[in-house]
Amino acid sequence: MAGSGPSASSCCSLKDELLCPICLSLYQDPVSFGCEHYFCRRCIAEHWSRQEAQAAPARDCPECRRTFSEPLLAPSLKLANIVERYAAFPLDALLRSAQRRLASSTGGTANGSPGAASSASSACAKEHGKVQLFCLSDRAVVCFFCDEPALHEQHQVTSLDDAFEELQRELKEQLQTLQDSERGHTEALARLKRQLAETKSSAKGLRATIGEAFERLHRLLRDRQKAMLEELEADTARTLTDIEQKVQRYGQQLRKVQEGSQILQERLAEADKHAFLAGIASLSERLKGKIHETNLTYEDFPTSKYMGPLQYTIWKSLFQDIHPVPATLTLDPSTAHQRLILSDDCTIVAYGNLHPQPLQDSPRRFDVEVSVLGAEAFGSGTHYWEVVVSEKTQWMIGLAHEAVSRRGSIQIQPSRGFYCIVMHDGTQYSACTEPWTRLNVKGKLEKVGVFLDYDKGLLIFYNADDMSWLYTFREKFPGKLCSYFSPGQSHANGKNVQPLRINTVRI
Repeated sequence: MAGSGPSASSCCSLKDELLCPICLSLYQDPVSFGCEHYFCRRCIAEHWSRQEAQAAPARDCPECRRTFSEPLLAPSLKLANIVERYAAFPLDALLRSAQRRLASSTGGTANGSPGAASSASSACAKEHGKVQLFCLSDRAVVCFFCDEPALHEQHQVTSLDDAFEELQRELKEQLQTLQDSERGHTEALARLKRQLAETKSSAKGLRATIGEAFERLHRLLRDRQKAMLEELEADTARTLTDIEQKVQRYGQQLRKVQEGSQILQERLAEADKHAFLAGIASLSERLKGKIHETNLTYEDFPTSKYMGPLQYTIWKSLFQDIHPVPATLTLDPSTAHQRLILSDDCTIVAYGNLHPQPLQDSPRRFDVEVSVLGAEAFGSGTHYWEVVVSEKTQWMIGLAHEAVSRRGSIQIQPSRGFYCIVMHDGTQYSACTEPWTRLNVKGKLEKVGVFLDYDKGLLIFYNADDMSWLYTFREKFPGKLCSYFSPGQSHANGKNVQPLRINTVRI
């Protein structure tokens, strides 16, 4: 039989049809007894109990008042099933769905009855499309008539229209999230590709730099080797010539001495006194030039010049050609905090526990931070210096902009014009970034190397004892830079009393 789908009014009256006329609540174990009216088994039983208490002659139907002498209560399983389904699905969602469908269409027909055996989704949608709902918990379409209500008990069930809008909104949000993620991944991939290209280019440049550095050293060593060998050859030739000349001269003298010795032996062998004495007068003339003293003087071959600590000797000589070598920096007294004590040559700074020194106040001077700047300002080129930090428990060293603020408490960080590393808590080392970056330092630093390549925007810190890397700042320096030193405060218990000292390498 063909029929139209449920109207909004029929959906609204569904609840009235499922209410017990006695308790006005949903049927609980609905029963009938011959007049086709339905009641809760408990409600009709209580109604008849009240009639018996009033000595009524027969039992009646509260709806039609028809009386029964011995009514037989028959359970209505189909009505109980409908009540169960109604209780499991939200009526308001069903009503909204029906109202929207009725408002947007002219009405349709469906073949078959709600109790049709087919459970295929297409058949259900065709037969019960206007009473279908959507379970958001299970992400599935459910039918008021076909599905088991218990399967969706306590689930979030709504109308198809509301579910469509909700899932459209949810999927749009997911799409937006995916699009944002796609953009993020695209940008990240582009950055990685740029980084890949930059790393390859940087590695190529570094290989060239390393090759040039070693080639320069090799060239210096080869030149030094050549010069030393040439010097050795010159010393050898000079020494050999001197010896050969002396050999020749002493050979000639030896022959003359031997001739003189022969003459004297012949004279001494003369037995005749008159002949012996007669030859004495000419003997002196014959011996002239035959007698020579042996005064051999010569210089030792300079072997010591080419022996001893030869590698160290060569290394020392390389300092004249290697750049940069540790620079001889000095501190600027006009920038020093009043509690800092500087050595006469301005290469050592220590914290003084005495009263502040009576120094002239100046905007160039740090008035809160116990700090001092170097006298030299760097605006180009490469520079390297070393700072001795041994036996200290607190210090800070690095670079600062020439025009950095020196008044009041200062945050030591790149955005304020400071590029430093710090030792704190006696054993911890950090780079003064935002926030601080903990440095992986094995053991205790005794000497720190600071390398500045101003033009490339590099500031690199090293453990100067073995030149192991500590940290690198990569910046675009806006102006000239000065070296920065803070020995930290010393304490009455003797901690941190040692000074900071600029290491001077003398060649």
